[in-house]
Amino acid sequence: MNITDARVRLPQDRRTSASYSAPARQTEQYDRVLGLTDKMNGGTLSGLLKEMDAVGISRAVMHAESEGGEDADALNTALRSVLDEHPDRFVGVGCVDVTLSSPTAIAAQAARAQDLGLLGVSFQPAFFGLDIDDRRLYPLYSRAEEVGLVVAVHTGINYSRLHPIKHERAENLDQVACDFPDLRLIACHAGWPWVTEFAAVARRHPTVFLEYGAIAPKYVAKPGTGWDVQFAMMANVLRDQVLYGSDWPMISPSRAVQEWRDSGLPDAALEALLSRNAERLFGLEGGGVGLPT
Repeated sequence: MNITDARVRLPQDRRTSASYSAPARQTEQYDRVLGLTDKMNGGTLSGLLKEMDAVGISRAVMHAESEGGEDADALNTALRSVLDEHPDRFVGVGCVDVTLSSPTAIAAQAARAQDLGLLGVSFQPAFFGLDIDDRRLYPLYSRAEEVGLVVAVHTGINYSRLHPIKHERAENLDQVACDFPDLRLIACHAGWPWVTEFAAVARRHPTVFLEYGAIAPKYVAKPGTGWDVQFAMMANVLRDQVLYGSDWPMISPSRAVQEWRDSGLPDAALEALLSRNAERLFGLEGGGVGLPT
């Protein structure tokens, strides 16, 4: 099976800043739980390629993700340079700066990302005090729907002690999916602790995909961790709307892939998760982008 990692981060050695930094109250719990700062600063493009080769990942979707403080246009340009160097290994999802002066400016930034050949844009609403369905973001969603960009949105828990998680609840994403029925949306991190609600949103909207970056798959498959509903539905009704993503360097791709293989998912569901869904969503299978059939 050719594996496609639906989300790896732009490596720190290719970003616009020399090292990862953020306010202490934002990073302290991330560092305790995930070792964020050390992993980000230790992430290199050569190291990522070695990890991909070791586990048989043929392609990865690289995200120019930002928690703020870096210029989104510059990050997108840096991402483009990686894609140009390795066109057979990476496609890209850019980022937008949702603190720009106007909603129209945010939408224009998404258009510039498309002009660079990026397939989508991502952002983290809670880090900027915005609900997923904040009207400030609607010109962005409209532009993305019009031109066919994928929008990847952080959902569920974050570990910043500065930013409440209330902004990224399932009903907010549901509202956007209702208002933009042809917009393809990725719920990054799949929305824990509102797992049942996010499963319901995906079940309602074939345009919504659940992605499990930075989450250890063994816990998704373990009863009692809160993931039970989504894991049960991954084998059947949500099989075509789930995405494997490592969120490298947060979790090693080799660990994530092996834990998914050990999870007990049927072969057809595992193939959809690890390969087929991302290939279809991002148009990597030769037939263009598409939704579940």
